[in-house]
Amino acid sequence: MGCHLVGGTAAMIALDHLVAGYDRLAITPALCGVIEEGSLTAIVGVNGCGKSTLLKTLAGFIPPVSGKMHWQKQRPVIGWLAQRHALESQFPITVKDVVSQGAWPRVSLLRGVSGEMRRRVAQALERVGLTALTEMPIEALSGGQFQRMLFARVLVQQAPLVMLDEPFTGIDEATSQLLMEVILDMHRDGQTVLAVLHDNQRVARYFPETLLLESQHALWGATASVLPAFDHARQA
Repeated sequence: MGCHLVGGTAAMIALDHLVAGYDRLAITPALCGVIEEGSLTAIVGVNGCGKSTLLKTLAGFIPPVSGKMHWQKQRPVIGWLAQRHALESQFPITVKDVVSQGAWPRVSLLRGVSGEMRRRVAQALERVGLTALTEMPIEALSGGQFQRMLFARVLVQQAPLVMLDEPFTGIDEATSQLLMEVILDMHRDGQTVLAVLHDNQRVARYFPETLLLESQHALWGATASVLPAFDHARQA
């Protein structure tokens, strides 16, 4: 299979004929190029084209069907936000408990959560508008509140690389806009962000780079160049 993508030069991850799928069954075409450090990239395509599968492969949750990916430096901590339906909301824990999980990579079993980390948790909760719900059990949250909580956890991590799988699905537009501003804050802080999205208007407005996946080929580059090809394919 040919290799269809050409990325930039300031690589965080280099893809070498990477094919994503399950049980040796290829879903995506072979992808070559780089994910640039500090980039803000949307992954788009029709349902079933392998967007979420590719994201999970890049995160290391599933192995590639073929090809390789190379970290240009040491593999960083990844801030991961899964699809809403993939998450369990029945655990008897509070909003603060979940957001505090973002501190785990930096927490010693002996020292516990520092005062600085507690302040970071409080700031993250404030940023997503959940300060008043800190002690609420997560089973009592609405869909939008639950998603804001997960974003707060990612904020606490301050991970160099953030991967978001359909972060706006099932939530109202006001919440979506709030969380989009959080994504832009992460990008301004130098974090690399990859997001699987369905709203092409939001992609066009906020994401400089787009990866379009189709069954036999892919396009990767400036959003203004890639999205028209997606719209043309859907109209054909």
